Amino acid sequence: MSGVAVAMARRSEPDQTITRPGQQHQEAAMGSIMGSLRVIELQLVAFIMVFSASGLVPLVDLIFPAFTSLYLLGLAHLAFPSHGPTATSPEIYRGSRLFRLYVVVGTTLGLFLPLAYVLGGFARGDDHAVRSATPHLFLLSFQILTENIISGLSLFSPPVRALVPILYTVRRIFVILDWIVDVWVNKSLPANATINDVAWFWFGRSLAMANFGYFSINLLGFLIPRLLPRAFERYFRERDEVVAKGAEDHRRASLSASPTKANKTDLKSPIGATGDNNNNKDNKAD
Repeated sequence: MSGVAVAMARRSEPDQTITRPGQQHQEAAMGSIMGSLRVIELQLVAFIMVFSASGLVPLVDLIFPAFTSLYLLGLAHLAFPSHGPTATSPEIYRGSRLFRLYVVVGTTLGLFLPLAYVLGGFARGDDHAVRSATPHLFLLSFQILTENIISGLSLFSPPVRALVPILYTVRRIFVILDWIVDVWVNKSLPANATINDVAWFWFGRSLAMANFGYFSINLLGFLIPRLLPRAFERYFRERDEVVAKGAEDHRRASLSASPTKANKTDLKSPIGATGDNNNNKDNKAD
């Protein structure tokens, strides 16, 4: 994810460098990353369009991404304006290999397995399973798409970028709770259920509980206590650097202007001295 964010940040900047032979491999790798990003974004847009047109997503979940986008734009302009592009990476939190494994597990639980569950529901004719998991997939697809887009735009500061997964995760936890109620309370096995039906039934229940547990831990154990403070720390550090740089530029401008004033004063002083001498001579003559 960090490589994609860096690639998107560089995409918005004009290319003013000359390509060197040693940079060809790096540019080829960046082009491959950008191609993968385009494929991911197109797939997410396709998922969003299909889920929106299916009629399986409630109206409040359809409106939530639009409200969130407007809210983030308001924060970016009014509360936490960006200090412009910086030399540091747009990645807010860089974890260890264990953290990357944690992210992979979350992607598998939150995206791939629910998508397989929905497609399996279509294949089995289980409309209840499709209706239960589709809102979660819709919101998660919008979350990933929003993160990919704003991570490469200098308009959005680190606190605003950190609020994207927080806002979407809070909403998705309530959606997952509805999913749990659907598969644990509103759905039951028929009397003549086969082994495949029982396995499918408990797969849906286990998947809903696993998503609730993972994203609850992710919200309360990482996003709020770790990611958000790191984003604010970086934001205020960048603000202090910008203020210090502005003060330094102002001081240098003042110092460069001071010798000019001194030179003008020196040029005027001999004329004044000559005039004083002439006055003294006139007084002596009188």
